[in-house]
Amino acid sequence: MIALVSGTVAVRRADAVVVDCGGVGYRLAVSAETLRRVPAVGKEVALHSHLVVRDDALALYGFATEEERELFLLLLGVQAVGPKVALAVLSGGSPRELIGALAAGDAARFQVVPGIGKRTAERIIVELREKVAATDDDPITVSRGDDPRLLARDGLVGLGFSVQEAAELLESAPADVRTPEDLIAHALKEARA
Repeated sequence: MIALVSGTVAVRRADAVVVDCGGVGYRLAVSAETLRRVPAVGKEVALHSHLVVRDDALALYGFATEEERELFLLLLGVQAVGPKVALAVLSGGSPRELIGALAAGDAARFQVVPGIGKRTAERIIVELREKVAATDDDPITVSRGDDPRLLARDGLVGLGFSVQEAAELLESAPADVRTPEDLIAHALKEARA
């Protein structure tokens, strides 16, 4: 997986940037929040990234901070939220502000995002409220916790599966399969079948 892209800003647009890394330009879709931190064309930049592999395309997403990337991954785990909608959510404020909205149950904050209705906004809050926490000492802690299914899903995403494919493969795992390693092994067997 491509976790970090650093180089010179070659193109800077409203929804994406192109970073020249040793003569190869990587196009990264970015949120408005990340775009504010991307310097002018010709300047050096380093962006955390996540690669989404689909049958018809490879899409690279860039983030100014690792917290923003983790929040993006959590949003992808919510049913009916794809990468474009997740970026639109992240464009609505800093990760700290969004986590505050999750903690407060502020569904209206998420409903203003194009592509998110009342039900999806409520689903985002219900599914993510317990997974994120903010404290004064640590600006943002995105808690993956010890949930073996989340860890297994992240492992499968790292192997090239989409978040949705990983979730579907893990759904059929028997209750006695509990460790992330065993869950990944089960999912890989399911994928081969």
